[in-house]
Amino acid sequence: MEANDQAVAAETLREQNPCQSCGACCAYSANWPRFSTEDDAALELIPEQFVNATLSGMRCEGERCSALSGQVGIKTACTIYAARPEVCRTCMPGDAECRMARRRHGLPALI
Repeated sequence: MEANDQAVAAETLREQNPCQSCGACCAYSANWPRFSTEDDAALELIPEQFVNATLSGMRCEGERCSALSGQVGIKTACTIYAARPEVCRTCMPGDAECRMARRRHGLPALI
């Protein structure tokens, strides 16, 4: 695949999943990526280095989830996407939580 084709493919993916060029919800609050409805089997899938000391949620670096890679508002990814907590699964592009997190980072609301 040529460089131009790769750029077009990357832009198409971002349009389909705006979270990959955002990440604001993953860098909103150290209390945000918390565990709520996960059972023991789901929690065991999350690598230990990403779980906070009280085992109540994801470990954060400041207000940013330690599993988030990349630069908020530019290009991001969850390094444990398949095992991410339920709260992360329920946050949807453009919902109230998304709008609040994007506003905090100075990003425009999704249309």
